[in-house]
Amino acid sequence: MWTYNKVLQYPINIKCPNPKLAKFIISQYGGPDGELAASLRYLSQRFGMPDQKSKAILNDIGTEELAHLEMVGTIVHQLTDGASLEEIEKAGLGAYYTDHGVDVYPQSAAGMPFSASVLACKGDPIANLQEDLAAEQKGRIMQNIE
Repeated sequence: MWTYNKVLQYPINIKCPNPKLAKFIISQYGGPDGELAASLRYLSQRFGMPDQKSKAILNDIGTEELAHLEMVGTIVHQLTDGASLEEIEKAGLGAYYTDHGVDVYPQSAAGMPFSASVLACKGDPIANLQEDLAAEQKGRIMQNIE
């Protein structure tokens, strides 16, 4: 039923470790406006949609957000892969490394672990879609930060 091609949709080949950048990007993985929150928001809100088509759309979007989560996780991993302990500590990731090693853990850049409390699932399709629009706009802010 499923085939799995072991490649990312957009290849990620970071050559030089940069733990400081990884600390910044980790928010796109597990921060309040990151990909994990986005995927769970859509996949949870689909149940309250009024028809099968809108449920299917939110299901597809939530699944796509999970693919984004995989790409962002790959970026964070590659940015820390091969970095020395000194580089990791200098970037402010010493405690992160102590607790999680080379795994990519869902948290914000400030070090707050992911919490489902950032999800707004109200059971009202209009309120949910407004939340989704706001969340996507907040996610776009990351594109403008250099």
